Amino acid sequence: MTLVLTLRKRPEQRLDLSPLVPHLLAGKSAASINSIELQTTKVRVTVGDAFRLRMGDAGRIRIEGACERLDGVGAGMSRGAITVAGDVGIQAGRLMTGGRLIIGGDTGHWAASGMKGGEIEIKGSAGDRLGGPIAGEIAGMRGGLVIVRGDAGARAGDKMRRGTILIEGSASDYAGSRMIAGTLIVRRKAGALPGYLMKRGTIIVGEGCTAFSPTFVDCGMHALLAMRLMAGFLKPYSPRTAALLQRPLRRYAGDMAVLGKGELFTGNPD
Repeated sequence: MTLVLTLRKRPEQRLDLSPLVPHLLAGKSAASINSIELQTTKVRVTVGDAFRLRMGDAGRIRIEGACERLDGVGAGMSRGAITVAGDVGIQAGRLMTGGRLIIGGDTGHWAASGMKGGEIEIKGSAGDRLGGPIAGEIAGMRGGLVIVRGDAGARAGDKMRRGTILIEGSASDYAGSRMIAGTLIVRRKAGALPGYLMKRGTIIVGEGCTAFSPTFVDCGMHALLAMRLMAGFLKPYSPRTAALLQRPLRRYAGDMAVLGKGELFTGNPD
């Protein structure tokens, strides 16, 4: 049976839900879980104050009635599964190393920030800096798979080092900015300057972008084996994206303003 946390009402302050992950709740009693503190200010709020708890297997957690004031959902998660019905706040899945996080609505900024492993599926849209680092960090996402069924905000994949981000909708400006490595796929259209200052890595934009950086070099049309292998990997998650990767794509090399070893592909070069 799944462990269920039902939000009693919209909280008056933002709550930090990072303590509510499977490996931290394993073996705890209902009383112990209800006494866990979640506050982000001086006002003390416990799990019991904010949620109705129905005990079950702590390896499978369901959060019902969620809203954008719930921050850090699934942060630091190493195993198990968390399913959220509704929207969540900032830093969902931050520093995840394993397990599966499914969010039924939208997420705030910095979802999957610093993620190292596991899977995140966002059925709505993501805020800015999806997979990006927070202030003071030198790299963003470092592994794992993130799937966004809707759109993503600005700087998706900023400073990304490893892993795969798939956005089925569109992305805002500077998608893949300062990328170090890894793969970012935007199935529809990106905003201005995708790949801005990227050093390495791969960006695929299915329907082009609003403005290309002048520091990328057109390398012509290609039908690469690597893209067909990527299509096979992604087909169970997104058949439409797999179909995009199986067609020839136009390759641009860049960003020549920095190291210039990255590549940007588009399915709509004209």
